[in-house]
Amino acid sequence: MSSYHLNYLEQLEAESIHIFREIAAQFERPALLFSGGKDSITLVQLAKKAFAPGKIPFPLVHIDTGHNFEEALQYRDWLAKEVGATLIVRKVEDTIKQRNLTEPKGKFASRNWLQTYTLLDTIEEFKFDACIGGARRDEEKARAKERIFSVRDDFGQWDPKLQRPELWNIYNGRIHKGENVRVFPISNWTELDVWNYIKTEAIPLPSIYFSHEREVIVHEGQLIAVSPFVTIEPNDIILKKMVRYRTVGDMTCTAAVESLATTLDEVVDEIKATRISERGETRIDDRVTEAAMEDRKKGGYF
Repeated sequence: MSSYHLNYLEQLEAESIHIFREIAAQFERPALLFSGGKDSITLVQLAKKAFAPGKIPFPLVHIDTGHNFEEALQYRDWLAKEVGATLIVRKVEDTIKQRNLTEPKGKFASRNWLQTYTLLDTIEEFKFDACIGGARRDEEKARAKERIFSVRDDFGQWDPKLQRPELWNIYNGRIHKGENVRVFPISNWTELDVWNYIKTEAIPLPSIYFSHEREVIVHEGQLIAVSPFVTIEPNDIILKKMVRYRTVGDMTCTAAVESLATTLDEVVDEIKATRISERGETRIDDRVTEAAMEDRKKGGYF
């Protein structure tokens, strides 16, 4: 009798598929938060496998800030159609008008913190009781405090001191009326794991993840794309660089990295060689304070 041992990617995949099936079993109205980035793309692939041959039994939800990379938006629409999933898009710009919020100002006028209002309104509109996200524990210190099933109170807020134990892969999704759970099926994955999985599964990605020429300015050592959403000042020098993106956020807060990597193999080699986390290298908004991400999460952020 032969025995078969799962390799590490297969083990991670099996754990994530188990989590997806737990979501379907424990919640009535789950949704997958989809940004068009590699982590949420990986979630869609895992969900496809978890529920095959049926369709993904919950919608993809995109909170659109209006400052997105066009490549990510085109990919979002293509993928939703490709997998036959319902796509729900809610715009931060609409929330700003409805709530009479103050539009951020400055050189990098990011709407990132305003996403929380739109997300909480969307959860209320559709009565979602679970929102599936692509956060990983290696991204940032606040992410490492999350459980896989992370409860939010009826105001959408997260308390890092009130986390439920998760022993023996047993997940507790019980909530009171008005509460919801954020679920992170790839919480135990690393950035390199995600890239290796994408390579193994031959998952198509937005072109932004591979080397391309783009006009950028240098700000505090980071390469920021020239766009209508970034204020170009007289002392800014516009350069043309061969770059790619490690993470896909808003154009106002996401930096590129210089790269000639045009294939998955080359990207994996670059990730293996780096010693800086993707958020540490490419996210401007995480540099505001040491607790920037944790403060946003406490207020209801992804």
